[in-house]
Amino acid sequence: MYRVFEALDELVTIVEEARGVPMTSSCVVPRGDALELLDDIRDALPNEVDDAQDVLDKRDEIVQRAREEAETTVRTANEEAERTVSEATAEAERLVAEARARADQLLADARDEADRTVAAGQAEYRDLTERSRAESERMVQAGRDAYDRAVEEGRHEQARLVAQTEVVQAAHGEAARIVDEAHAEADRQRAECDAYVDGKLAEFSELLSSTLRTVDSGRNHLRGTPHLGGGRGVVYDYQAH
Repeated sequence: MYRVFEALDELVTIVEEARGVPMTSSCVVPRGDALELLDDIRDALPNEVDDAQDVLDKRDEIVQRAREEAETTVRTANEEAERTVSEATAEAERLVAEARARADQLLADARDEADRTVAAGQAEYRDLTERSRAESERMVQAGRDAYDRAVEEGRHEQARLVAQTEVVQAAHGEAARIVDEAHAEADRQRAECDAYVDGKLAEFSELLSSTLRTVDSGRNHLRGTPHLGGGRGVVYDYQAH
């Protein structure tokens, strides 16, 4: 086929370079060169045409083979993809199951550890509480005993000092006298306060009575007005109620 194109190019060049005929569009072509090129084309075409026909005859076969190979490739790829997806899914499910089992185990271990810690803490708390209670009771009892001893010793010392010291006895007498005078002064002030309060209550009672009499007078006056029904009506007296 290459020789055919080459001969055609040379033939075109001869025609383009041929000397033209004046006053016409014709040209003078070298007959021998043109015929030689045409013979080359004639000799080359049958082989090329046969090769092209062979290609055309095998085209359907080649296309069918390529289609079958493509289908086989696609089917193989699909099967490989499905197998890969199935294996990946199975592996993922296995990993998820292992992770869940591990998480459940960790959670169970954490709960057991928490229960043990809480139990140990409660036992320690009860032990500390019991020891603290016993220690506090011991200290309270020791304090009470020390207090009782101190009080008893103080009483003995007080009795001894009172019995042996005239100054203390005189002080007791003076203290008793001051207490009696204080009681007397308190009674006097209480009596004066009672008298003052009674006087104020009497004044308030008188003021209240005067006010009530004024109110009764006003009400009786209102009852005696003609536009309220005529006549004298009812006479109000606060002392009658």
